[in-house]
Amino acid sequence: MMRWSPARPPRPGCPHRRLRRLLERELPHGLSLGASTLRPWASANFVGARHLFPCLIGDEDAAVLRPLLQARLETIEWRLPGHIVADLVVEMADDGANLRIEVLTVED
Repeated sequence: MMRWSPARPPRPGCPHRRLRRLLERELPHGLSLGASTLRPWASANFVGARHLFPCLIGDEDAAVLRPLLQARLETIEWRLPGHIVADLVVEMADDGANLRIEVLTVED
């Protein structure tokens, strides 16, 4: 069993870096991604990972921007070879001034 690391993908072909690049391309002007992490995830039928991306906001109001960003990211057809985006949620960060994007991927 491989040990969890925020810097090293847990399994060969993990889409974390590709997912980060795709998210950076889709973020509206004024938003940027902070240091991201991933955690292995598994259920009885699936294996994958939870990808956490802090989203840093410039002058915008996070509460107003959250539903708009959620709607925008839900419409994207994510192309991750060997993986499927099973769930994507945009939520308020712990500081209340920024957002956090969490993506659950499973192996195809």
